[in-house]
Amino acid sequence: MAIIDFFDRGWRINPEGIAYIQDERSHTFQEIGELSCRIANGLLAAGFAKEAKAAVWADNDVTAWACTLGLWRAGMAWIPVNGRNAPAENQFILDFFDCEVLFFHQAFAPAIDALRPSLPKVALWICIDADLPWAPSLATWSANQPSTKPSVDYHMDDVVTLSATGGTTGTPKGVMNTHRAFQSYFAQFMMAFHYGTGRPVNLAAAPMTHTAGMLSLPCTARGGTVVVLTKPDPAQLLFAIARHRVTEFFLPPTVIYRLLDIPGIEKRDFSSLKYFLYGAAPMSVDKLKRAIDVFGPVMTGGYGQTEAPASISYLTPAEHFVDGKLAPDERLSSVGRPNPLIRVEIVNDRGDELPQGETGEICVRGDLVMKGYYKAPDKTAETIIDGWLHTGDIGHIDAEGYLHITDRKKDMIISGGFNVYPSEVEQVIWAHPAVQDCAVIGVPDDKWGEAVKAVVELNAGQSVSAEELLALCKEKLGSVKTPKSVDFVAALPRSTVGKVLKKDLREQYWQGEQRRI
Repeated sequence: MAIIDFFDRGWRINPEGIAYIQDERSHTFQEIGELSCRIANGLLAAGFAKEAKAAVWADNDVTAWACTLGLWRAGMAWIPVNGRNAPAENQFILDFFDCEVLFFHQAFAPAIDALRPSLPKVALWICIDADLPWAPSLATWSANQPSTKPSVDYHMDDVVTLSATGGTTGTPKGVMNTHRAFQSYFAQFMMAFHYGTGRPVNLAAAPMTHTAGMLSLPCTARGGTVVVLTKPDPAQLLFAIARHRVTEFFLPPTVIYRLLDIPGIEKRDFSSLKYFLYGAAPMSVDKLKRAIDVFGPVMTGGYGQTEAPASISYLTPAEHFVDGKLAPDERLSSVGRPNPLIRVEIVNDRGDELPQGETGEICVRGDLVMKGYYKAPDKTAETIIDGWLHTGDIGHIDAEGYLHITDRKKDMIISGGFNVYPSEVEQVIWAHPAVQDCAVIGVPDDKWGEAVKAVVELNAGQSVSAEELLALCKEKLGSVKTPKSVDFVAALPRSTVGKVLKKDLREQYWQGEQRRI
């Protein structure tokens, strides 16, 4: 199936059904399907070739998502750009990825107008919600285009997304994902999450330019409804769950932690939920247990990468329990079992497969894996070796077959000749009730080479001393893994999708020094 086929499946089985809701306005499958056809026909009439690059610069918005569906229908490749990124960051992505078409909201027009001279490859500018002197509105531009499906010859290895890597470890790279990769992704998602005869209701609370957008498509393929939040407002999110009887949604751990701090959260009605997905960053086991208490037996862990989107493994709601009781911490700290349509192995630095239980790099093989990095064959060759995607994540598979991520390979700390995995230390610090979030990094040290440092963000109105946290770590982990120091900050640096930017933290401590890993 081509990626647009997943929308069209929902359109076919539920044409007059509600496909999307935003701000209490409903959009049927027929309405959005026909709009996506007009957009696709307009792009084809303008002469854009298959796999030409197009982007949508907007907040979460149903019409903006229809633009993405339309460019896919035309056989083009979507460049996701987050409206909350700095304009200069989006300019770099759009120019380096050779963007030819840019759809955008009027709210971003001043910033985009200023960037136009530095985006010479963009041949068509379309403002989604207004006519501008230099860009027609979407309504004006598409008004005379046919609302029937165009004839496009899709091939499974055509590139449909060109996504920037998270940039948590360096300059973003362009990941080329194909129809084949997303077919594998959606198939594994639909195998894992069952609905019987009911139609799902998906809440797109996180940016649709990232995981939330792609997670909406399996719902759409089932003829279900996607409720779109323009911005991630906790009050609106909680209202939407109850108002629309939401059955599934995704949030990164940092946002879940903030939800859990809302007074009276445990009294809210979450009875409609079947799957509350978390991922994109490590999750505190203690906060996961609290989430299960609050939201019910619906928490669903997931692991993926931009290079192998969102479905390397799942920890299903049932797997959070053993014999009716919460599973042991060892299981809860895992990312579930590898999904059935891919292979996952743990390898050492020589590329040898390691026995079960041993720690090494997580490698993935199958249709889920990206085509490669855009304009970077050298980086592709470093990452995909003999068909295996080397994820850069360190972990192991336990005796029950559950996959554990110890850390990013580049985040591992070598202190006094010992390997220290930050996530192990972070789990201990996260467990303290005063801690909102933390990041553990290596900093230069004359004696140890690298010393373990914890950078901690506290809950509002709460306090804990560095000495208390260090004593807690020493009790749980021993002296080698215990941080040598703790710094407290008002807020950890995060990407626009909530990932802690450890490279930004490290830069503060490594200025003038050469890190050894």
